[in-house]
Amino acid sequence: MAKRLIHIFLILTIISVSGCGLFGKRGAKNRRKPVKHDLAEIKKDGVLRVITANSSTSYFLYKGQPMGYEYDLLKRFAKHLGLELEIHVSNDVDTMFNQLLDGEVDLIAHGLTITNQRKKQVIFSDYLYLTHQVLVQRKPENWRKMKWSKIQSSLVHDVIELIGDTVSVCANSSYINRLANLSEEIGGNIHIDTLPGDLSTDRIIEMVADGGIKYTVADNNIASINASYYPELDVSVPVSFSQRMAWAVRPQSPELEKELNDWIRTMKSGVEYYVIFNKYFKNERDFRRRGNSEYFSFNSNRISEYDELIQASADSLGWDWRLLAAMVFQESKFNPGLESWAGAKGLMQLMPSTAESYGVDDRSNPEQSLEAATKVIKVLWDRFEDVPDTLERIKFTMAAYNCGYGHVVDARTLTRREKLNPNIWDENVAEAILKLSYPENYNRASIKHGYVRGVEPFTYVKQVFDRYENYAQFIE
Repeated sequence: MAKRLIHIFLILTIISVSGCGLFGKRGAKNRRKPVKHDLAEIKKDGVLRVITANSSTSYFLYKGQPMGYEYDLLKRFAKHLGLELEIHVSNDVDTMFNQLLDGEVDLIAHGLTITNQRKKQVIFSDYLYLTHQVLVQRKPENWRKMKWSKIQSSLVHDVIELIGDTVSVCANSSYINRLANLSEEIGGNIHIDTLPGDLSTDRIIEMVADGGIKYTVADNNIASINASYYPELDVSVPVSFSQRMAWAVRPQSPELEKELNDWIRTMKSGVEYYVIFNKYFKNERDFRRRGNSEYFSFNSNRISEYDELIQASADSLGWDWRLLAAMVFQESKFNPGLESWAGAKGLMQLMPSTAESYGVDDRSNPEQSLEAATKVIKVLWDRFEDVPDTLERIKFTMAAYNCGYGHVVDARTLTRREKLNPNIWDENVAEAILKLSYPENYNRASIKHGYVRGVEPFTYVKQVFDRYENYAQFIE
């Protein structure tokens, strides 16, 4: 777990991509040493390392919640394996392939078109879904006021009409290969304008909608969902037959491939898989709602409507504001009116007695709630001055905010008794606090504060840091 958290502070520069990149000459390493790190080794590590793309359907942040087709499936696959999930985000598919083959990740979870060229480098999973490539073009200006026949006469209806015209697609993408083959098939030249490899399919489609480029090519499922947000687009002209979209593993990972394929077949035989697919590729209303939200990671650098308040509080604590935002989400999901069964209320779930102690007269007031919670956090932080590592001290502070300072002190006492490190949370004090749910531990003479439902602070700290890791992927 500690190794995984290091990635929080070493986040790569994130540039979103979908459908771009083909593991070709510029990305290949000619004499790469095969990496043997199959399912047994992965389970020994306890972490499934996956690379995916930051796109409006695969992996994104919306109102403080990480979401996406790939993300939702990956959570379920990691749970199926009993592993932690560590997500990396790449700026293009060439990088995805390189990181996979170099052993930096175990799986590419991205909608990759299965091609013979790619099959020379990786093993594809069973396909997750079928799609086909379509032409993305813009309807004429003032199309809403035009007759249907006039709109139709201005659009391309057959790929033959592209002869002599220009189509813009991502550099080194499978779309380039398709356009080249299409030129051969129709016996005429289609000019290919190659765009930078760090542009996502979503962004290129937006460029067509804005009039920056005339045409592009995209997978039908992505084109269709984007067209629901940009009604001025037409995506009705196919440029390919059906294609299989899949994930990929290293050739040296046959055990992982088998487990993944067994899981995919099980998922596709039930309802849940199709609910997830429809959620991201069919639900046009939700897509438009996200697209219009300033709390959608593709639109802005915001997590919630309380970002400025959270940033001010984080500055006074000396914390990364995204970490405090993850804590606020854990407390209330940014709902200032939320009240728990125990009577805690507000953004930071203050109890009545705590609110009274810190002069809060309205716990549902976001500013008052955050101001008081920041004072509480400072008090707890000061009490853990004997913890030398800043990251560990933050974890102790969070745990104490969740379950009380005394219970964390007891957990450190039990940690010392078991000859573990009382200054390390993960796999040390965190394990001890779980044990304080059992009489043989909380009834010891050295334990001063009795029973605690240890799973709550254990899960609390873990989920806050997991969420922070997601925030750090998307938010500067």
